[in-house]
Amino acid sequence: MDELRKGFHHELDDIRQEVARLAAMVIEAVPRSTAALLAGDLAGAEALIGADDEIDARSIEIEERCYQLLALQAPVAGDLRQVVAVVKMVAEIERSADLTVNICKAARRIYGHTLDPRLRGLLQQMGEQAQQLFAAALESFEQNDPVKAAALDDMDGFLDGLQKEMVQAILVAHAAGKIDIQVGIQLAVVARFYERIGDHAVNIGERVRYLVTGWLPEHKGAARFAGGKQDDTDGIPFIEPPK
Repeated sequence: MDELRKGFHHELDDIRQEVARLAAMVIEAVPRSTAALLAGDLAGAEALIGADDEIDARSIEIEERCYQLLALQAPVAGDLRQVVAVVKMVAEIERSADLTVNICKAARRIYGHTLDPRLRGLLQQMGEQAQQLFAAALESFEQNDPVKAAALDDMDGFLDGLQKEMVQAILVAHAAGKIDIQVGIQLAVVARFYERIGDHAVNIGERVRYLVTGWLPEHKGAARFAGGKQDDTDGIPFIEPPK
């Protein structure tokens, strides 16, 4: 039995290393996709789009290894949380990679258009913040650090603010005749892509907290549902409506 458990933990450690490598590929892809967008680098964009197949293949392989562990080893308690969390994380990483591909596709659509310096600066900032978020998420996973994982939400708030600034800057630039409406729409969508990458990083952090402590963010909403009190006030006391 001891040998079986040793084999399980060895396989799980190897899977965790593969997840870290997968996340590192996304961390590298974020600034590369931003550079392709800002420089109008069609060759660079095409290379990143083609590289997504490898990320998809690695994601599938990791998931299948996790399912094999569940089927053959029947882990319980903390070991089970590790496997379940990894499966969830892989999905977040793969979707983030897809978003960098979408940024590259947007680079192709707006190729040849000159971007206002304000817009370029915000795109650069969003790319940098999204990369930092994902790097912090990976660090929290590698270190099994729930405190670092919890801090991701505040980092994401800054990225959300940049997205709002970006949309406002697009409207101002269009009103001043500095940007075509179709290009503006593409850039607004790109800003959304960066914001979603940040959301996926936060989700990874939540899975880190789950695998270390057993905590899940859904528990708060489930508790409200069980108590028959559902609201979106995020900490504001619930007040029963008058009858």
